[in-house]
Amino acid sequence: MDLFDKIESHYQKKTPFVVYNKPDKKEVIGLFQNDNCIYRTADFNEKGFVFASFDGKNNVLIPEEKAAIFIETFNFSTIQKQDNIVFQEDDGAKSNHKILVQKGIDAIHNQLFNKVVLSRKETISYLNFDLIETFENLLNQYPSAFTYCFFHPQTGLWMGAFSEQLLKIDGAVFSTMSLAGTQKFDDAKEIIWQKKEQDEQQIVTNYLVKELNTAINNLEVSSPYTIKAGNLLHLKTDVIGSLNENHKLKNIIQILHPTPAVCGFPKESAKKFIHENENYNREFYAGFLGELNKDFDTNENKTDLFVNLRCMKIEANTINFYAGGGITKDSIPEKEWEETVNKTNTMKSCIL
Repeated sequence: MDLFDKIESHYQKKTPFVVYNKPDKKEVIGLFQNDNCIYRTADFNEKGFVFASFDGKNNVLIPEEKAAIFIETFNFSTIQKQDNIVFQEDDGAKSNHKILVQKGIDAIHNQLFNKVVLSRKETISYLNFDLIETFENLLNQYPSAFTYCFFHPQTGLWMGAFSEQLLKIDGAVFSTMSLAGTQKFDDAKEIIWQKKEQDEQQIVTNYLVKELNTAINNLEVSSPYTIKAGNLLHLKTDVIGSLNENHKLKNIIQILHPTPAVCGFPKESAKKFIHENENYNREFYAGFLGELNKDFDTNENKTDLFVNLRCMKIEANTINFYAGGGITKDSIPEKEWEETVNKTNTMKSCIL
């Protein structure tokens, strides 16, 4: 039985599994749990694959010792992207999101916080969802992203593709990134980042440097540069260093998650505003996921975690898409709405 047959079989049996492809790698890795139990991690010392919620309260684990491991080379192919598809805008959703963004801007002017990341959930009806075809579309469209499909009866079916890394630990070497600011890619235009996007990204970088100083030695910070993810561009800064001898992975994760890139700054006041105003449960959107204390391709002791941003949750005859953006004092509600549309359309193009 090959890996993709295993995916189909496990999903039909409603048994937990995860399959994923790391950025610019040819291997697709699968962990197929041998029971229906739900395992969680509290201290992040286990080996396996972790799937963690935005609020940090639900850290689901597929443990190495409870899973069969499959690794298969994927033959990437160029697929014809359907850029001519016109997605119908929901005027009610647009109005609600612009009102939400304006509330965030007003709160910043009232000095509740400097930045807040506000998101929305978009649900569409969709019959005859094809899990394998959609996952293959994600792989082919985003070979330089972390691409995944995660299923557990108690979390549901989630899929996504993104480049935002929460952290990577390889021996004593630690790395993370500051990634914020979004614009649509246009090959005919010069890439220009406005002050709003530059400020938004710098808030994330400043936070990481300040908070990580106690756990990471010899921090080095790159200059911001542009990366492309699908049809979107982002501003990125690399942050690397060496682990403090007394470090605990749990403490580093608590420092990083949620970062200002998915929550805001200061963290607690931004998180409170999100909880009181977004009017939906993010669940695992803007949480994190990845290999915990084990590189399943090389068998080395490494941790490689990503932020669950460009993602969707598939339910009975419906698909939920999630998208948000960083709000600062210079944000414009109409443009923030357009940014979420660009992000949800990125995911929709993989299934339609």
